[in-house]
Amino acid sequence: MSLRLSTVILPYRRWNEGSREAWQRAEELGFHTGYTYDHLSWRSFRDGPWFGAVPTLTAAAAVTDQLRLGTLVTSPNFRHPVTLAKELISLDDISGGRVALGIGAGGTGFDATALGQEPWTPRERADRFAEFVRLLDRLLTEDGENGVSYEGDFYSAHEARNIPGCVQRPRLPFAVAATGPRGLKLAARYGQAWVTTGDPKLHENGTPEQSIQAIRGQVEKLADACAEIGRDAAGLDKILLTGFTPDRGRPLQSLDAFVEFAGRHRELGFTEIVVHWPIPDSDFATDEKVFEQIAMEAPAQLR
Repeated sequence: MSLRLSTVILPYRRWNEGSREAWQRAEELGFHTGYTYDHLSWRSFRDGPWFGAVPTLTAAAAVTDQLRLGTLVTSPNFRHPVTLAKELISLDDISGGRVALGIGAGGTGFDATALGQEPWTPRERADRFAEFVRLLDRLLTEDGENGVSYEGDFYSAHEARNIPGCVQRPRLPFAVAATGPRGLKLAARYGQAWVTTGDPKLHENGTPEQSIQAIRGQVEKLADACAEIGRDAAGLDKILLTGFTPDRGRPLQSLDAFVEFAGRHRELGFTEIVVHWPIPDSDFATDEKVFEQIAMEAPAQLR
């Protein structure tokens, strides 16, 4: 089984001061997808420049031809399904059908309170996420003249029209980020892909072997969620966003290290590995020459 290699380019630079070149270079290097985070700000970047995901991806669509594009991930923290659907349909059209939506429940960071609300409890996030995904699926799939009307516990839509719908049919793909039982059920039912960063409890003090075992358990639970609805989990792409397992940046220190790391996860059933574009003086600092060598040579070794 071949393994796709993708990258996530954080939107921390002005478009004409390095960002444009990164997206174009990602396509030149042969990455399958270029993702970006959909946050209002994020962790150590909070006090510096940070740009919006959808405008960034729109600009990236205009300067690339083959690179697929996506969020990793969008969440309900500051999004509404009706307005998000309109933006996604527009982006799918501009890109010629190259967009995927990475989507998750969101966390408790800056995004969770930036609109003035109190942080939601884990249960509230899960409840909102389930309704968010269900409604967004309808909005992106049902493009008839009568639109979509819906009254839920958290979200509403009244004759929301999304004509002509997505370029990709029946809609652009969802990559659902989840590790808990409710999220995995959403991935099984609505996802064309599933996303994980590993087990967050192991990030600081765990070992690579413990991480592999934890991720194997996640994959097995995903298979169970698929089986419950009669779906073959083998037909669901499995995406690992790197940088958050106990290995941290070690897999990007050399081509051999990366091939070994990626190969171990391919054995678990993963179809796509996502690496962060190098950012100096950050958790994602990487030797750019090694990074480009990995991009150009690792996929062939992993086929």
